[in-house]
Amino acid sequence: MVELRDEQPDKHEIGNRTFIVAPVEPLDLDGVRTLEVGTLAFLVGFIALLPFYDRLSEHGRSWWLWTCLAGFSLGLFGIEYCRRRRAARTARDAEAAAD
Repeated sequence: MVELRDEQPDKHEIGNRTFIVAPVEPLDLDGVRTLEVGTLAFLVGFIALLPFYDRLSEHGRSWWLWTCLAGFSLGLFGIEYCRRRRAARTARDAEAAAD
């Protein structure tokens, strides 16, 4: 885990513009929820396109269907990977706290 020990800027000046950085915490630290939503979106896309397979084939767009299926399949692997990574990090943090 990378810790930022230095003070981070709250303003960036680029040219004549000043951009203010909001102090916002990341929403999803381990990526599981993000992958679940993305995987579900690919599944919904696959199911929505399935009734139109003949029309998609006629127009050379059947790859849309298979792209959704591939995205869903890869998403399942990604969810499992991120869950294992989260469990390993939790165990590591618990072990460090016990020491």
